[in-house]
Amino acid sequence: MGKRDDLIAQYADDLKNKCGMTPDMDLLTKVTIGCGPSIYDADASTVASSQPGELETVKQNFLIKKLGLADGPELDEGIAKVIETYGKSERNKHRAVVYYMLTKHFGKESCYA
Repeated sequence: MGKRDDLIAQYADDLKNKCGMTPDMDLLTKVTIGCGPSIYDADASTVASSQPGELETVKQNFLIKKLGLADGPELDEGIAKVIETYGKSERNKHRAVVYYMLTKHFGKESCYA
């Protein structure tokens, strides 16, 4: 197994044990690939949920640009719900896991078909 496969296994473990959900491995793999090289960078691979600027970046670059959602309060609510599910006290929120949960939350799996 390569480094990406190891990371996907780690993300699946987070989804099961920290978020209480059974991951769709095909979708998780596609979301992880969609994150590009950022998954290998210690800083870029996680979402700093306590920083408003970081959450705005997730909203603008992922929800609006990638998933094609219209800006509105429901985007912030969706991000807040995902962060709550992952656990506010969880320091290392992996970007791929957050993006996976946002994709599921907004029902935009078709973006990765």
